[in-house]
Amino acid sequence: MIATAADYVWFYDRFPSLWEAYCLTLVESLRPEDVVTRLGARTEDVVARFGDWMDNVPSGMSFDDLNSAAYSGPGPYGTWDGHFFGAVSVEDWCLIVEPNGFMGATPAIIKPLSAGTRLVSHRRNVNAVKHFYWAEYGEIQLGFEPPFASDRYGSDPDGAVEAMRRAGFDLEDNDKPERLAVAEDVAARTGAVFALAENLTGIKLTAQLLEESAYLCAVAPRTN
Repeated sequence: MIATAADYVWFYDRFPSLWEAYCLTLVESLRPEDVVTRLGARTEDVVARFGDWMDNVPSGMSFDDLNSAAYSGPGPYGTWDGHFFGAVSVEDWCLIVEPNGFMGATPAIIKPLSAGTRLVSHRRNVNAVKHFYWAEYGEIQLGFEPPFASDRYGSDPDGAVEAMRRAGFDLEDNDKPERLAVAEDVAARTGAVFALAENLTGIKLTAQLLEESAYLCAVAPRTN
């Protein structure tokens, strides 16, 4: 069954604070521990920060604790000196959740992270800047900004055109301001991004999966 934008409007409605700024990444055939190793991430920083007052730190953190910890780092205004994330196995893939993060949409990080495997990621920041990436074996196959789906790049920018169309993307030339999403289209636009990720990976994300999973949390170094 092909996923469509309507299948994922719940994300906009159910997780409004996460929707404002998030990055979600799926990596095939890796466990959370493998992701931590590949990223050169440290679980010790999470233990040192939260071990005394949060449960199951760092390998079984709840979604609520993950979301809270992302904004409770040791730096100014709760920032982290690195990329804070949580990871959990979902079938044969690893889901990486970053509240207010962008690691999974950084080419210098996702290229090595996808070495020997496949990766799909999407993000939105507080300024409503959005990105989508599909990478295989260390190479970006497809990259685009969801509001401008006609402007694609990568080694195979047209390889997912049919999946994009079925997910709900407008693939016409949408560089004109009048073609930008109006307010009532926001949930559908968000849903299309999630639907495309499902169509490329076969992994269906649900509110229950996000809320009830136990995450391995760590902090990865930033790239230069």
